[in-house]
Amino acid sequence: MTKGSDLLVAALENEGVDRIFGIPGEENLDVIESIRKSSIQLVLTRHEQAAAFMAATYGRLTGKPGVCLTTLGPGALNLSTGAAYALLGAMPMIMITGQKGILSSRQGRFQIVDVVASMKPLTKLSRQIVSPLMIPTMVREAFRVAQEERPGPVHLELPEDIAAEESENVALIAPHPVDLPTASDTALDRAAELILQARRPLLMLGAAASRPRSTSDLAQFVLRTRIPFFTTQMGKGTVPGGTELYMGTAALSEKDYVHEAIEQADLIITIGHDTIEKPPFIMGKEGPKVVHVGYQPASVEQVYFPQSEVVGDIGPSLKVLADRIEGKLTNANALLHLRRRILERIGARATEDRFTPQRLVHDVREVMPHDGILALDNGMYKIWFARNYRTEMANTLLLDNALATMGAGLPSAMTAAMLYPDRRVMAVCGDGGFMMNSQELETAVRLKLNLVVLIIEDRAYGMIRWKQAVDQFPDFGMTFGNPDFVKYAESYAAKGTRVTNVGDFKDVLEKAFTDSGVHLVNVPIDYSENERVLVKELRERLPAILEN
Repeated sequence: MTKGSDLLVAALENEGVDRIFGIPGEENLDVIESIRKSSIQLVLTRHEQAAAFMAATYGRLTGKPGVCLTTLGPGALNLSTGAAYALLGAMPMIMITGQKGILSSRQGRFQIVDVVASMKPLTKLSRQIVSPLMIPTMVREAFRVAQEERPGPVHLELPEDIAAEESENVALIAPHPVDLPTASDTALDRAAELILQARRPLLMLGAAASRPRSTSDLAQFVLRTRIPFFTTQMGKGTVPGGTELYMGTAALSEKDYVHEAIEQADLIITIGHDTIEKPPFIMGKEGPKVVHVGYQPASVEQVYFPQSEVVGDIGPSLKVLADRIEGKLTNANALLHLRRRILERIGARATEDRFTPQRLVHDVREVMPHDGILALDNGMYKIWFARNYRTEMANTLLLDNALATMGAGLPSAMTAAMLYPDRRVMAVCGDGGFMMNSQELETAVRLKLNLVVLIIEDRAYGMIRWKQAVDQFPDFGMTFGNPDFVKYAESYAAKGTRVTNVGDFKDVLEKAFTDSGVHLVNVPIDYSENERVLVKELRERLPAILEN
């Protein structure tokens, strides 16, 4: 005979789960005991939202579902933002929540919320386990659904009496690979014809291109076709940004310098674009035609309505598409002459002796090796990092351009530090977003992670304050005070440094990485560049770029 909780944990081990993030409650005690006796590490966090962010990031980086655990009611509901983060960001994740007994009701309705129903719009699948005999098949199905395209979160609720119930041994279900089909010959022929007819082709690499399974084939496609490319925010790094074909990143939806190339293109081949991302460009009647290459058909939106679709496993499909067009693209480099001026404009004034966003991005890039991982929270600085930070590997700039929630930066960086202890990992947070999950500094210290946490301080919800000013509203309701971040870090037994001279910034970061443990670095920021560059300068885009 076997307890339901033992069956659950055995099924998780069968799926290769090595750690579970979360905060248990009394309804999970049988599960916690089963975890104690297993090979799985329990990563105890200080808030359930952080556990979900960590599990989602595990899925994003590995391609295998991360797992998080909470109790019923308030604990389960605290996963909601993390569920939406994983759903919109296409990150495979399994959420396991507890519940009061369903065979009897000794506590009435105390703490009971219909979590299964509340999770349905935030997940790919949400189900309650009502018998131990169902656990192996339900766990296998949960992992299958979480991983299949489009990846995302799955929720399983395990009531405490089902977890404690003894049942006969039930065979586990062995996982098996599921291969995606290559796009059809007809679709490939149609796309190839459009590409060969193009006079000014351009590639765009989107979020789905960052899946671990597709990046090598994608890089080969770029090298074989020699078509210049730009990326979405979540598509950065899928092909090295240092290549001579890189045209920039669409950190804004329109009117940025990279949009000079987009506006001149007569065909854009989007690879792995997901309209969940804030639009990297906006299609219109007079704009370029679009070929959509993706794991799934395009979602037709007001801003995105491709004329051709290549649907299938991206890597193999691109390989076959390249066979059709390699060596035949006489106009492949037609837009490449714009590259130098675009990148010069974006990278301008990066070494000024001020705490500008450009200077911060420049110095961070200087101390991060090619495989270093930067995890961004959400704020005004995200636009600057997306725009200016050059990447050489996939998933080395982790940002959220889908749900775009604050509070995810630190937990995401912690997962990266756990998975890659020999690589430099940095969380970049605004003071607003950092304080939403700052308690996880204790978790990072307890786990003995090597992690640098950069706090960019403007004592305001800076992005919204900037938009408030751009829209000519009065400056109201956006500012706040902060703790002494150095003392705050030290109170968790982390190290803290406040940088007051921008010339010291790079050296402080280097020392923080050289030291072991968790190190918080606090810097001010001069956001006057938001108005100068992102409003006035882009409004007056110089025609010289178009002329070259």
